[in-house]
Amino acid sequence: MAAEEAIELEGVIKMVLPGTMFRVALDNQHEVLAHISGKMRKHYVRLTVGDRVRIEMSPYDLTKARITYRLR
Repeated sequence: MAAEEAIELEGVIKMVLPGTMFRVALDNQHEVLAHISGKMRKHYVRLTVGDRVRIEMSPYDLTKARITYRLR
């Protein structure tokens, strides 16, 4: 059996929440709750409101996501 593939999307950070959580508005006008991936924590990548990011979502829960990359 193959593992479920993560859904990759892009969006803009709208709100910074406590505990390295973020409210991200996707390009399709949906909003999700996202947290930083482990490599971004390890390399101290800082995110602020207005940053464009790439996120991964599970097909099982489309309200939560993981931020994997900060776009330029």
